[in-house]
Order: sequence, then structure tokens, then C-alpha cells
Amino acid sequence: MNHRKEWNNLLRFVVVIMGSLVCLLGILLSFYLKFSGQIPYRNFIAFESSYFWIAIGFILINFFFGTYIFYNKTLMDLFYFTMLSQLFLSFFMMAVTYAGSWLTFPRSVILLNLFVGTILVYLFNAVAYILYHRLSGRKRVLVVGENKKALNAVVNFDRMTNRRHEVTHVVLSDYYQRVVKLSDAVDIVYLTGYIEETERLKIYDYLMRNNKKLFLSTNFANLMMVNPNIMSFEDESLIEVSTFSIAFEQAIIKRTIDIASSLLLLILASPIMLITAIAVKLDSRGPIFYRQVRITKGSKPFNILKFRSMTQTAEEKSGPVLASSNDSRVTRVGKFIRTTRIDELPQLINVLKGDMSLVGPRPERPFFVNQFSQENAYYELRHHVRAGITGYAQVYGKYATDFNNKLNFDLLYIKNYSLAFDFKLLFQTLKILFDKVSSRGLDQEDLCQPSWKDFQSKIHIYE
Repeated sequence: MNHRKEWNNLLRFVVVIMGSLVCLLGILLSFYLKFSGQIPYRNFIAFESSYFWIAIGFILINFFFGTYIFYNKTLMDLFYFTMLSQLFLSFFMMAVTYAGSWLTFPRSVILLNLFVGTILVYLFNAVAYILYHRLSGRKRVLVVGENKKALNAVVNFDRMTNRRHEVTHVVLSDYYQRVVKLSDAVDIVYLTGYIEETERLKIYDYLMRNNKKLFLSTNFANLMMVNPNIMSFEDESLIEVSTFSIAFEQAIIKRTIDIASSLLLLILASPIMLITAIAVKLDSRGPIFYRQVRITKGSKPFNILKFRSMTQTAEEKSGPVLASSNDSRVTRVGKFIRTTRIDELPQLINVLKGDMSLVGPRPERPFFVNQFSQENAYYELRHHVRAGITGYAQVYGKYATDFNNKLNFDLLYIKNYSLAFDFKLLFQTLKILFDKVSSRGLDQEDLCQPSWKDFQSKIHIYE
């Protein structure tokens, strides 16, 4: 039994409960500030009647945002998540006080709490975050695998802004013997790339017997085993490997939500879309909308809609190319609407038509689909579901993330699909609106792959 995992879950539960109490304290302080310490009873009774539901709303909203999953965040990430969760909580408070007929709950208090509560909750979250990392400590990682895959893993760990995981040792050959020799010097063993099955099973056996934490890369063999169905026939137990698809009944619910949500969002976003259309037209010559052939479910082509952010002749000479950071083809208005993701709003029409979903793998152009399919035989599996406006790769990856890694995110999304997962990704998509790294194109530094020489001074490498 993994007692560390149980303790982490218990700790997270305690922290989120304490966070809800801090949230209620922020609301109470907002009342005192609003009424200069003399709170009218008829106003305060509305808070007394609704505080339980507000606490429940705080817990649910922060669950969907993943605020209290600290291991992969920075303090700045935590601020974004806190701010967004408090904004959604404000809307929730207005809805719950209206539904409960607690109409004497002042809207001015809710607005004031958006600032007061955000500050208090963030300070609490920051303290919890620092304590979490102090208690957990930095994790030493041993990377084991073939040369190229191991180097990619080391580069990814090195580029993380959160320095919780540090690669201290790398093994490129004689895997089992060296894992046995080095495992006591590290906290985590990470296997990546191809390792011959007999040797890999010996490593598994050794690590499990010694209760050592094991990370596995998301290669296809490992992805196949995600979310299995356990069955038994008489006295034999079986593992049924789930397919890369969404169950029919879940697909119906997903499509219903897509239709209702895209229609509502189009109505709400119509003023922004109108202003953007005028700005695009005035800024440069060409059409307001940019239509481009992309691939969706069943490898079906469709015309994706975006507000045009590049010059009309952007790819006449170059042909299909990925955008780069500071791309000269991007217009002045285009730079702004790309950064804020406003250029993506017309895709709500694609969702309404059934070409896309709110959440799913991002659709690629036929040119790149053909190229990626030739390089990775499993690429077509992502077309078992509708393409999405946002997705797992968009939330957790970056624009410059390699297509193979993006594919792994997409296949994990399909394997782990649930309605709650969709809502969580939609909530967390809001965070990347503030993240310039996730919205920029490819920089030259992204194309320059480091070598082992860059890490020799700080990592023990066993070739």
C-alpha cells in the first residue's frame, strides 16, 4: 500500500477545507469593509444562510481548476488559478444567493470580495504551496533508456520552471545492473524509450520489491494499458484493454453540451466578435475570417474558422509552415487577438455545426497530418474523436511541444475521457490566456536541441 499517496490526498483534502474557511473569512472581511464594521442583520443573515453552499462551491471550483495540485505549478501559476477560481466563485455566489432567495446579500460585497478574497486566499495558497514543497523536498530522478529519448527527458526536466524534480543520474546501457546500483541514490526511476522486455521486467520487479517510485514514458504500449476494464471468468481474472474512443452514451452527452454551450457563448461573445471583425477589416487588406482545411473525426476534412491574424498573402510563397515567435506575417491586430485567443472565437460556429467539440485534440492541416502519420503509425488514433477548440495538449503542453508528445496528450485524453475531465480542461484553459509561452510560435531556441555535453557538469551519465 502506498502510504505516501494516501498522505498526499489527505493533506490536499485538509488544505482545500482550510482554503474554503479562508475564503469565508474574506467574505466576512468584505462585509466589515462595506459597512464599516456595522453590518445590518438583514444583510448578514443572507451570508449565514448561504455560507455552507459558498464553501461547497469553493471546493468544487478549485477541484476543477486543479488549484491544489502543487507539484507542477509555480507561484505565478498559483496566482492565476486563485484569481480565476475567485472570479468564478463570484458568479457562483450571485447564482446561489439568487436561487436561495437570499437577496439581501449585497452584490457590492461580492465585488469587493473578488479583490479581498483573492488576496487572502492567494496568501494562504502560497503558504500551503511553500510548505508542501518544503515537506516533499526536491526529488532526485534517475533517467533510464535509449540515448535520444533519455536526452529528451533530461531536457524537459531541465526546462521546467518548477524545480521539484532534478535529474541527477542517467543510464544509457546495462540498464538493470545500473538501476540496482544507483536506485538508493535517487527517489524516482524514469524509464523511457525502448528497453528489451526481459530486462524491463527485471527492472520492474526490482523496483516494486524495493518500494521505489517508477515513472514510465507515454509510449504506445504504456498508453494501451491506461484505464483498463478488469473482468473475471470463473477463476481467471482478465484485463480488457479499452479502445481509443469515447463511449456512445458519453459522446451523446458531450455533443449536447457542445451545442448548448457554443450557442450560448456565441451570443455572449457577439459584441467582442463584432468589434474584432471591424478591427481586422480596418487593420489590413483581406477577408475578416480565415478559412483553412483541417482534419477532424473520421479523418474528415472541414474548413476551420478564425479571425484573420496574418497578412492575406502569408503562405503564398512559403506553403504550409508553423508560425514562429515575432512572425512578420502577423498583423498588428493579429498579434493582440492571438495573444488573447480572440482569433479562436469563430470556431464556436464549427462546434455548432458539428465539425469540432469544445474539448478535443487540436485539428491539424492535411499537409501535417500526412507528414505526422508517416512518422508515427498511431497518429490517426486521435481522429477517433472530434477535434477541439482546446484540449489536454493545449493546457499542459506548449506551442513548441513536439507533435509526438502532443499526440500522447491527445491519446491520454481519449483514454481518460469523462465529462468532469472536459470541464476541468475548460476551466484550466482560462489560465493559458495569461501565459505568453503557450501562445507564442516556435523560437529558434526551441529548434536547437541540447546535447549531453550541456549536462555533463551536473548529471552523472552512464553510457
